[in-house]
Amino acid sequence: MSISVTGTIERKGLGPGTWALVTDDGETYELQKPPEELRKSGLKVKVKGEVKKDVMTFAMIGPVLEVNSFEQLSSD
Repeated sequence: MSISVTGTIERKGLGPGTWALVTDDGETYELQKPPEELRKSGLKVKVKGEVKKDVMTFAMIGPVLEVNSFEQLSSD
């Protein structure tokens, strides 16, 4: 399923550690192999990608989102 969401990048320390996008609505997506430019806590972004329903992870913090493209909005 293709989606476009706006939120803030966070580093989650669960398991081996993972990068997440916490949306403005409070939903958390686990980022699958995010590009280096997205690996910055506090970064405000708009992300377009695919929700991967056939992927399981150690962190299990929310749906897995494979990033197709993103736009940086700001950083804290």
